[in-house]
Amino acid sequence: MATFTLPRNSTIGEGRTFKAAPGAKNVKSFRIYRWDPDSGENPRTDTFEIDLDQCGPMVLDALIKIKNEVDSTLTFRRSCREGICGSCSMNIDGLNTLACLKPIEDSTGAVRIHPLPHMPVVKDLVPDLSHLYAQLRSVEPWLKSDTPPPPDAERLQSKEERAKLDGLWECILCFCCSTACPSYWWNGDRYLGPAVLLQAYRWIADSRDEATGQRLDDLEDPFRLYRCHTIMNCTRTCPKGLNPAAAIGQIKQMMVERQG
Repeated sequence: MATFTLPRNSTIGEGRTFKAAPGAKNVKSFRIYRWDPDSGENPRTDTFEIDLDQCGPMVLDALIKIKNEVDSTLTFRRSCREGICGSCSMNIDGLNTLACLKPIEDSTGAVRIHPLPHMPVVKDLVPDLSHLYAQLRSVEPWLKSDTPPPPDAERLQSKEERAKLDGLWECILCFCCSTACPSYWWNGDRYLGPAVLLQAYRWIADSRDEATGQRLDDLEDPFRLYRCHTIMNCTRTCPKGLNPAAAIGQIKQMMVERQG
């Protein structure tokens, strides 16, 4: 009879519980994924009870309070606290989002916090995004032009040309969309994913860029572009309200149009 063994570190156990201070009345539980690669142990879920009367309104406020006052070993990324940098992207209550933009009051019951799905974990809530950044570099997300810029002036656009970039430049590369995409889970080694394709289209759509043909050639691949099946998880989860699926659709349309 065959014996099936789960991979190492695939089983999440129950961890420690940290009770709120005596006398706390407005208490909320936070169940947080914990894993330390140096410990050799399986991941666990720790429970922290927090007095919301002594805490800010966002999930990131609770995480900072836990790290500062309860368990200094809790590891996560954060920077701006304003939804600009994308550092604090994580999975909260089953949805990828930014901890600094997620109100605690939106959660019914305990707040469940995990790292972004599918990605290797560095420690606790910190995912390894190296592969995603390598894919981003592959689409060369910068202006490419053989025409020198005007002396002492900018490369100008009309209002209509500039409007085409709305909904593209606002991407903060938090990768909530790519890590929510089943097509990326299954084909992440070759499929670029929603975040990177959104960035690719941002430069394809830019009237100042002169490498449109080259950029489309680079994307003409059964996996790099066409693994998108318009599942729309990317659009649903984007904390900035952007629509990567629409950008991918525009790239596909341009592919068809240039084939005549």
